[in-house]
Amino acid sequence: MMDSFLYSINATLPVFLMIILGKALYKLHIIDDHFTKTADGFVFKAALPALVFKDLTENDIKNSFDGGYVLFCFTITLCIILAIWGLTELFMKNDTGKGAFIQASYRSSAAILGLAFIDNMYHSAGMAPLMIIGAVPLYNIFAVVILTLKGKTQSPDSESRLSNAGLRKTCVEVLKNPILLSILLSLVFVFSGLKLPAFLNKTISSIGATATPLALISIGAGFEGRKAVKKIRLAAIASFIKLILLAALFLPLAIFLGYRNQELMAVLIMLGSPATVSCYIMAKNTGNDHVLTSSIIVLTTLLSSVTLTAWIFILHSCSLL
Repeated sequence: MMDSFLYSINATLPVFLMIILGKALYKLHIIDDHFTKTADGFVFKAALPALVFKDLTENDIKNSFDGGYVLFCFTITLCIILAIWGLTELFMKNDTGKGAFIQASYRSSAAILGLAFIDNMYHSAGMAPLMIIGAVPLYNIFAVVILTLKGKTQSPDSESRLSNAGLRKTCVEVLKNPILLSILLSLVFVFSGLKLPAFLNKTISSIGATATPLALISIGAGFEGRKAVKKIRLAAIASFIKLILLAALFLPLAIFLGYRNQELMAVLIMLGSPATVSCYIMAKNTGNDHVLTSSIIVLTTLLSSVTLTAWIFILHSCSLL
């Protein structure tokens, strides 16, 4: 239990320190709004696509492919996204915050935090790559679609989403999204067996490695405490969904289907890890509520050291991990 708690702290505390560093650099005028705007654009158009490409191509997905497990992760993720989207449309009054709320409520740090957690516990990535191939493309594809649709609602002169021209424009924006293009390209490499030269792989890895620190510094620099406090209710609801509700609903199903150890741990990360920092970059670059997004990222990261440890303790006590 103590080992799990310490690992959770070690996984989440650096995130907070980077956010605090971003705010400190901003207050000291070492970075400014121009820097954060440029950094956000770089992360969105280059670093995040490189990170997604690296995560999907470097893990041995093809050779360890388990269709049933991938289908399980895919189906659960799809159901979660559609349910959160539908309920948000039904109950949330503020239309401009819907995209940010939906994305941050379902989108986990599955690729980054998931691989680290499972490797730490089992000294192997185990089934994490299969969870990633089942869930992460859906995370990104739906984030692109939802944020593109909801971002339009904030522009008073935007075309109606129901018009033919509006639908065509939305489809073009979705298909041009760098994250989606990166996923499609990576899947071509994964299932065709194509390999990039070593020097290109190293370059892509180096670019991808800048995504998380730059995104966290930008979150810290742009974090607006007073505005964030006003959105604490929505952030708390999203955090409850992200860290507790989804795991409580779907972990029993995974257990019933016989998943244990690494398989079950990967499902837990998929369901109950904090919102990924890429939520902030995508929300900001698509005209959605980045203040709400940063609040959810901060709150879920803060609380996940407790909630993830609690889930691990419960599953371990039941001899499931």
